[in-house]
Amino acid sequence: MNGILPLWKEKGMTSHDCVFKTRKILKTKKVGHTGTLDPDVEGVLPLCIGNATRLAEYITDSGKTYEAEVTIGTSTETEDASGAVINSKPIEKPINETDLSHVFQSLTGKIEQTPPMYSAVKVNGRRLYEYARAGEIVERPSRIVSIYSIEQISPVEQDEKSVRFSIRISCGKGTYIRTLAVMIGEKLGYPAHMSRLVRTHSGGFSQEDCVTLAELAESLPEEVLKPVEVAVSHLPKWHVNDTVALMIKNGAVLPVPDEWPAGEAEAAVYLNSELLAIYRLHPEKKGKIKPVKVMPQL
Repeated sequence: MNGILPLWKEKGMTSHDCVFKTRKILKTKKVGHTGTLDPDVEGVLPLCIGNATRLAEYITDSGKTYEAEVTIGTSTETEDASGAVINSKPIEKPINETDLSHVFQSLTGKIEQTPPMYSAVKVNGRRLYEYARAGEIVERPSRIVSIYSIEQISPVEQDEKSVRFSIRISCGKGTYIRTLAVMIGEKLGYPAHMSRLVRTHSGGFSQEDCVTLAELAESLPEEVLKPVEVAVSHLPKWHVNDTVALMIKNGAVLPVPDEWPAGEAEAAVYLNSELLAIYRLHPEKKGKIKPVKVMPQL
């Protein structure tokens, strides 16, 4: 059984719960997810089944879209609504859409984020949330993430204690939307947290493409699994003949062919409609290409 399952993760489950339940429903052990969603978050969670697990990183690396509610005026230990409040500040003056637009613009592009303490990032072999639960303080490594766009999608609701609004964020891998909410608050001069989150797009899939675990249990695998090739549909294609395909299947380093997609460093290799491998320009041997992934042959 090989393919990609666009799953709609419901609230109350971890991503690992989804993997565990999918293994039981499909009666297969080889299942992997493509980007953790917190238990309080619902949304698109593509799962890789069988040979598709070899391509999970290509889905993980693809862009994602979220819809989040940001609450200005209070911050929490987890940076979302599940944590205890650790700071608050009365709203002293109205925050309007122009203020927000300027903040969103300043946070668009490549920005530096520090992962929250309650996250799965590893430091010295331990998850940050393990340190947090033990009450230990540890230095967190910052990372550069890509924010492609931030768009306000709801009116501003404001009283003397808080300001709430919803935004749509298009971003690259490794982005913490919780932390982005905190950063928005900092730009406005207030503590803040993310009070709701839904992932609406991931790996080229949207909610309309997804099934829930309950629907999966009532479906045949061929009705819900997408082809393995979907994972690399964003890559340029290099089509080969039978002779070259044999060398590709053996993982050969080859001269850059005339048919190599112009200006591209990486390409998906096909024999007819069958995905054979992922090849890229050789980093050390000029004029050569080398395999990144060679797909198992059925």
